Amino acid sequence: METASTNAPIIADPKRLLLDLAQQKELPALLELLVERIAESQSVALARLWLVRPGEGCETCPMRAECPDRSQCLHLVASQGRSVVEPDSDLSRLDGRFRRFPIGVRKVGRIAMTGDPIEAPDMAELPTWIADPDWVRAEGITGFAGQPLSHHGMVLGVLGVFSRGRMGDSCLDWLRMVADHAAVAIAHSYAWQEVERLRTRLEEENEYLQQEVASEQGFGEMIGASAALGHVGQQIDLVAPTDSTVLILGESGAGKELVARELHRRSSRADRPLIKVNCAAIPRELFESEFFGHIKGAFTGALRDRAGRFELADGGTLFLDEVGEVPLDLQSKLLRVLQEGEIERIGEERTRNVDVRVIAATNRDLREESRQRKFREDLYYRLSVFPIELPPLRERREDIGLLADHFLQQAARRFDVTPPRLTNAIVRQLKQYDWPGNVRELQHVIERAVILSGGGPLRVNLETATDADNQLTEMRPSEIMTDAQLRELERSNLRRALEEAKGKVYGPAGAAELLGIKPSTLNSRLKAFGIQRIS
Repeated sequence: METASTNAPIIADPKRLLLDLAQQKELPALLELLVERIAESQSVALARLWLVRPGEGCETCPMRAECPDRSQCLHLVASQGRSVVEPDSDLSRLDGRFRRFPIGVRKVGRIAMTGDPIEAPDMAELPTWIADPDWVRAEGITGFAGQPLSHHGMVLGVLGVFSRGRMGDSCLDWLRMVADHAAVAIAHSYAWQEVERLRTRLEEENEYLQQEVASEQGFGEMIGASAALGHVGQQIDLVAPTDSTVLILGESGAGKELVARELHRRSSRADRPLIKVNCAAIPRELFESEFFGHIKGAFTGALRDRAGRFELADGGTLFLDEVGEVPLDLQSKLLRVLQEGEIERIGEERTRNVDVRVIAATNRDLREESRQRKFREDLYYRLSVFPIELPPLRERREDIGLLADHFLQQAARRFDVTPPRLTNAIVRQLKQYDWPGNVRELQHVIERAVILSGGGPLRVNLETATDADNQLTEMRPSEIMTDAQLRELERSNLRRALEEAKGKVYGPAGAAELLGIKPSTLNSRLKAFGIQRIS
């Protein structure tokens, strides 16, 4: 495999290259390996590889005027070589004027369209299709081979090699073989990427389902006997059978998603899906695709048609969690769907009708934000046809004991341990706390307590449950306490715990249990502060 004018082979060790190509799974490494091995030869001026991909960068493409169809084109993905005119020039750059070739345009584009190679082993006279004759003459180019990368009849890309010597028949045979093996390796790499994508998707779906199950188990049925929760239940009973849009208001962790589930469960759409969308977690550039879907080739990375969340929820319910996080300039698209029940996938002109009931939730004051023009007023009124305000846990303290017992039994089953006893002292301790994280925080506190109990008595440790901590939280952020003030707070807190426990240090409802510390630790602190136990 030698050229007529030089002893340097086009590919130094073609058999080794074929073996190495077969072992590469990662596409970028595969592409670089191919052009680097070919460009190692002294007789090779330039080796380039283009792959067929969805069209992008059409606005700045030098060949946009020649492009008959901007849905896809050849993208330059790998390049290596050496210049004799400019030895320091970087021929690995992918941003030159030949970075894109429309399918069917110029020699490279024709190879991709027809699947036939273009071979000019001895260019004594330059062919008319040479795009840059001056560069060819200056670099001493005398041979060119353009090979299609075909797999099962589909052209995946084009391999182009410019040589400074005549390409013999054996040289061209090896290049054809390398191109065929490279096409197989690239197809396998695509398949591997698809397998990885599907595996990742399955993992994400599995994680999503686990989170859904955990959420369902975490809040279960609406638990509580307070008048505030009863009022919420009455509102759910009223609006659930209708298709009215509902806006659930409440602090984070208060259980807004549970209310949405109850609304769906008690509706006529219960046998259809409830699709949840966390609006705060969707990247701005993916908003339309996530909600409305896209077709293959609509943008870079759109390798297949994909249904959006509205289509998935057709006939069922769509829960828009944290709807206040939807960017202002994208809210008009959401409003249009709510008003007209029509969507269009990105890249598709077809209009699709959807029958979706929308339930939204937020912890923000959308009314005030609409007044300040931070949220569309028309969208706010469209969402808040029937608002339901979910009270925070601190406003229904009578439910804390029931919820704590529910989470305790649930955690014990999940961790496969005997459920520790939930004492009245612990319930009193829980009720003294303000629960800024609401029901979710209560669930996590109980789960942590079950884990730490290790089969023994339940010990709940609330950092801000005591008077000392309450005083700390009431202080201004800029206020700093002295060491003496901190000691006085701790001394006062210990005395109050003893008073609450009527002097009892050990056992159920003892001061140590109220404080969430060991009795020996409490005795040491009482001794250090010189506090006498109450008789």
